[in-house]
Amino acid sequence: MRVHVVSDVHGSAEALARSGDGADALICLGDLILYIDYDDHAQGIFADLFGAENAAAFIALRTAKRFDEARAMSAELWKGLGGDPREHIESNVRRQYAALFAAMPEPAYLTYGNVDVPRLWADYLKPGHRVLDGQEAEIGGWRFGFVGGGLKTAYRTPYEIEDEEYAAKVAALGEVDVLCAHIPPAVPQLLYDTVARRFERGSEATLDYIRRVQPRYALFGHVHQPLYQRTRIGRTECVNVGHFRGKGRPFVLEW
Repeated sequence: MRVHVVSDVHGSAEALARSGDGADALICLGDLILYIDYDDHAQGIFADLFGAENAAAFIALRTAKRFDEARAMSAELWKGLGGDPREHIESNVRRQYAALFAAMPEPAYLTYGNVDVPRLWADYLKPGHRVLDGQEAEIGGWRFGFVGGGLKTAYRTPYEIEDEEYAAKVAALGEVDVLCAHIPPAVPQLLYDTVARRFERGSEATLDYIRRVQPRYALFGHVHQPLYQRTRIGRTECVNVGHFRGKGRPFVLEW
């Protein structure tokens, strides 16, 4: 059995179309949308609406953790654009989702990332796409458990939830062979982004689950340039499957 796993697609429809080549199935751990690109300021919804120069200034404020100033800047830009910001954003998100789901291979097992908008996914899924969040699926005789979304942060991305709600989704899982989540377990070396120079939030709930259940693998993304791509917790191999937008190739799982 050969399964390809991707995360943090962030708008890369062309590479996504090839991501299942040679695999029996694809697993996608979310973050399909590209709202703002920290590497190429001309890419993403923010730049499409306000230009690369404004995107660069906004990124600089957020990188410096000057969140109040970043929100004030964003508010002024939206005021100048006119209309309802939510309508502008949803229109752009829908355009990206239409391209991404059309490109996504079948069969595919998906869960949400923290920048995704779950309520829109049903409009674009193909028959061979299965979305799981706090749920399990059997693939090739192995049990896979899926937990989507992220935890609350100062960045206020669309699908951030409270710790208790996230923990409840983890608790709904039985004993699986592979735990699939968008965010890593709360292990410091897995959470530090060496380019952004900051720690992302990880999950204590998935860390406790890994220690208790000891699945074969724990797979995740979210941290684009991690200090450590993988580590072991007991018998569990914990793997950041990679920033797919940056690498353009999936993580391969074979058994």
